[in-house]
Amino acid sequence: MMGDATALRESEVVGDTRTRMSVLVTAWAVILVIALFRIVLQEVFQYPVSQDLRWGAPALVALVGLVLTYAWKAVRSLRPMMGLFLVLAGAEWLVWTRVDRLPFFQRLLHNPSFSVSMPVEKAMGVVVTLIVILYLSLVQKRREAFFLAKGDLAAPAEPVKWLGIKAGETWRTLGRSFAVYLSLGTLAFLIIAGRPPLDIVVRALPFLPAVLLAAALNAFNEEMSYKASFLAVLEGIVGKQQSLLLMAAYFGIMHYYGVPYGIIGVLLAAFLGWVLGKSMLETRGLAWAWFLHFLQDVWIFAFMAIGSITPGGQ
Repeated sequence: MMGDATALRESEVVGDTRTRMSVLVTAWAVILVIALFRIVLQEVFQYPVSQDLRWGAPALVALVGLVLTYAWKAVRSLRPMMGLFLVLAGAEWLVWTRVDRLPFFQRLLHNPSFSVSMPVEKAMGVVVTLIVILYLSLVQKRREAFFLAKGDLAAPAEPVKWLGIKAGETWRTLGRSFAVYLSLGTLAFLIIAGRPPLDIVVRALPFLPAVLLAAALNAFNEEMSYKASFLAVLEGIVGKQQSLLLMAAYFGIMHYYGVPYGIIGVLLAAFLGWVLGKSMLETRGLAWAWFLHFLQDVWIFAFMAIGSITPGGQ
């Protein structure tokens, strides 16, 4: 009898391990396929990706994944993640292939003035974010569960040796340090890549209100739609570390055609995503993540406003 009980426990452990591995492998596969498909088609096969395909393909992958969660019991827990991808792709498709084609928005989005086009573009992104928030509120019920809260700004930070985060540090001091270091790193990249004129401050000053508004909106959109959302649906399934890595990988790869751009942009965005995701998980809120992202976007949009740098490095 004791032998049978031991064998049963061992069988359950093996089963749990296989289930966890199935969930993890499936989550990574779906996220990498969705994040990489556009880059592979355009850079490897030189196949131009249309706007409809850009969001249609992720929706199809997510739909297949969703069906898989019904057919394969081991990955049933990933259903909220598949649903998130479907909602996100659908919302982005609606806003960026239908709403943005309306004459009113076309005039605003193609306005030659940065002070008009960029804030309007980021304001339209808020629509996508609100749809994601609606989905998360249905899945998670409480807004704190998907980090739509200020959080504890002085929460203790988990030590990370390679990053120099020591035991006993809090996000009150760590957030301030990251604000300086990340901003200097972003500025250095932009100066090297954009080679701005020496009078950049004078040129960018008239755009300051639009820069601040666009930065504030973009930081909220990206932190909520592409970080908090993924952490909310993955943390309880694959754990903190893996959910952080999955989110950071997705956020980084999706910046290949953004600012910063290319491989360097992917690495910088992935690192930033990991840091900001870590702040959300440890403070249980959005405040530090939004603020740190906002600071980086202020630099980025200031450089874009004077035409020193553009998405994709073009």
